[in-house]
Amino acid sequence: MTPVTMAILVLCLYLLFYRFYAKGFLGRKIFELKENAVTPAHELRDDVDYVPTNKYILFGHHYASIAGLAPMLGPAIAVIWGWIPALCWVVFGTLLVGAVHDFSALVLSVRHKGQSVGTIARDVISPRTRLLFLLVIFFLVALAMGVFVLVISGLFAAPDIANIAKTSHPEAVFPTYSLMLIAMVIGFLVYKKNLPVWPLISIGFVLMLLFTWWGLNHPITGFGKDFWIWSLLIYAFAASILPVWLLLQPRDFLNSLLLYLALFLMLIGFFVLSPDWVAPAMNPNPEGAPPMLPFLFIVIACGAVSGFHGLVASGTTSKQLNRETDAPFIGYAGMIGESLLALLAVLATTAGAFATRADWESFYGSWDKAVGLHQKLGVFIQGNANFIHQLGVPVDFAAAFISVVVVGFAMTSVDTGARLLRFNVQEIGNTIGVNLLENRYLATLIAVFAMGFFAFFEVDGKPAGLFLWTLFGTTNQILAGLTLLTVTIYLYRKKKPILYTLLPMLLVLGTTITGMVMGIFSAIGKAQWAVASVGTVIFLLAMWVLLEALIVVKHLWVERKSELADTEGAQ
Repeated sequence: MTPVTMAILVLCLYLLFYRFYAKGFLGRKIFELKENAVTPAHELRDDVDYVPTNKYILFGHHYASIAGLAPMLGPAIAVIWGWIPALCWVVFGTLLVGAVHDFSALVLSVRHKGQSVGTIARDVISPRTRLLFLLVIFFLVALAMGVFVLVISGLFAAPDIANIAKTSHPEAVFPTYSLMLIAMVIGFLVYKKNLPVWPLISIGFVLMLLFTWWGLNHPITGFGKDFWIWSLLIYAFAASILPVWLLLQPRDFLNSLLLYLALFLMLIGFFVLSPDWVAPAMNPNPEGAPPMLPFLFIVIACGAVSGFHGLVASGTTSKQLNRETDAPFIGYAGMIGESLLALLAVLATTAGAFATRADWESFYGSWDKAVGLHQKLGVFIQGNANFIHQLGVPVDFAAAFISVVVVGFAMTSVDTGARLLRFNVQEIGNTIGVNLLENRYLATLIAVFAMGFFAFFEVDGKPAGLFLWTLFGTTNQILAGLTLLTVTIYLYRKKKPILYTLLPMLLVLGTTITGMVMGIFSAIGKAQWAVASVGTVIFLLAMWVLLEALIVVKHLWVERKSELADTEGAQ
């Protein structure tokens, strides 16, 4: 099957699953979404975090928040095992696991007053699980956002115009920071001056394209990586404490429009090019790579299923949902959008970036050659630049444009991640009875400090974030599995069918826990004691949550049997 035929088939699957599985089955039959239900955005409206939002604007915010670097990075390395396994997990992992996870996390949060998945676990499973969840979440988000800050700073850094490294894209600086100002102006005019939103969005989008064009021709140089790290951390602090309508909503929505344009151009260019596969269909034993099973499910994290998405859904999105019936569009279709981005990453790295099989093997010949973060971003950018080039756009200009898109989406993850960390710290303070931690400014300061730790602090000569990055995939997927576990118990309590969340939960937890145990033993063998120690702590926390859940399930099972016995006796 050619790449073009495969892509058309996948796009059809996206539409069919959204229409019939998400809206028709999960929305109406399993969760029974109600048009007139009062959502937390209305019930708890404070115009800072809780704000009823147009579903299209909220989709843009949600999509931009979840579609960071990971859906580009994960598939770009997973294709080392061949394009078939990577493509299958990106597509079916999304439709049957990841999109179900995101949608159900959103619905649960909406029905629990916009609370995070950690707090929901307290109500659904047991009080002890709340703190366990929150600790796993804190590590995951702080690590991921610290690494994103590190990667973005590396993309921005360039000593001067004559010495710009291939991995640097200083042309993305001006449009990235200009977008913040445009977003704040739009947010102010819409929410404080009651001006119509769509004309302002249209003007903002045109300005964003103009600033992007200007930035591509005027790269900002002369600043090192540390300068940009500090700049990004300051931005993260501001994004966390400002009202959601002033920066996050308009910025993320505008940024999503830029991604829609990029996705459209990349897809059209791909169909025009109509390339052949240069990667092998299956390559189960690459040199130096871990086993394809279970690590395929871990390497492709956000491109198929991601615990981070559940945090976004239950952290910021649920507080802005206008109607319950908007949830399939925001949660399920939002994950399909991320899967489309991951699909393009697979196509770019297997049929776009390399002209021949020999070229592909020179990059993917071993795990060590292909595993670097900047290398993976480079292949994604180059492959999709080749697609856009088919439309008559110079390939260098196309690569620079995609770099702006990549940086923009990494930035949306950073600002949303900082806000999620702030919520997390506040919830930890509430759980342990330290009211001071519930202060918005102090909680944000702690959150940004944690991000800075993973960006600045070094372990064995490497930033702590990069040193511990191997734990991101497993921690992220364990959190996704625990979120699905919480949803499954919720449905069981409501006497609803649980198979549709139970099977994905067993798959995610089974493969991820296996991978984490293998990773811990590998780290011990390499004397990487920091990785082994932190991995062990995360593993034990997850096992504790599972034990708490099993105890609850046992009690519920006994209660259910007793109810059945009483019913039969009455008859």
